[in-house]
Amino acid sequence: MTTIKIINKSNHPLPSYETIASAGMDIRANATTPITLKPLERAIVKTGLFIELPVGYEAQVRPRSGLAAKNGITVLNSPGTIDADYRGEIGVILVNLSNEDFTIENGERVAQLVIAKHERAIFEEVAVLSSTDRGEGGFGSTGVK
Repeated sequence: MTTIKIINKSNHPLPSYETIASAGMDIRANATTPITLKPLERAIVKTGLFIELPVGYEAQVRPRSGLAAKNGITVLNSPGTIDADYRGEIGVILVNLSNEDFTIENGERVAQLVIAKHERAIFEEVAVLSSTDRGEGGFGSTGVK
């Protein structure tokens, strides 16, 4: 288990895992007034949370399946990445993909936060790549025909 330093300037509980097998923790809106998103409108919803990640980790901001399925509300740049050297407030870019207005209340669970290890890569420029059965097959090329 990794320890993440956090500052919570909201009046809401810290993000936490709901079950032993949960990958993500719900994060909540920290809004002084309700935020209404009209259809196809987007907004950055602040959380009041500031984190310090160890180098080699990222925090991924992901949609909540219930908001997406029931209300058409999702994270626009999903998943959003929070880098280990970012110290600003966590904001969530939400978009309303439904046909109805949606109001976000203070304290509402608006996204999930997933903490993940990552590798840094070094590109090695070559003239030829190894061959595979898939080859250059792109979008939709691996499904059943």
